[in-house]
Amino acid sequence: MPSYAALDVSQETTAICVVDDAGRIRAENKLASCPEAIAAYLNR
Repeated sequence: MPSYAALDVSQETTAICVVDDAGRIRAENKLASCPEAIAAYLNR
């Protein structure tokens, strides 16, 4: 089943919301706006 991620990026934090193809929220989190942190979260 496909998943889609939306990122709301600011200087210090990034809010991430992952939804499935039916639009159901599968995960939400706020973390540091650092490429390593975002990639690690999305790769889980």
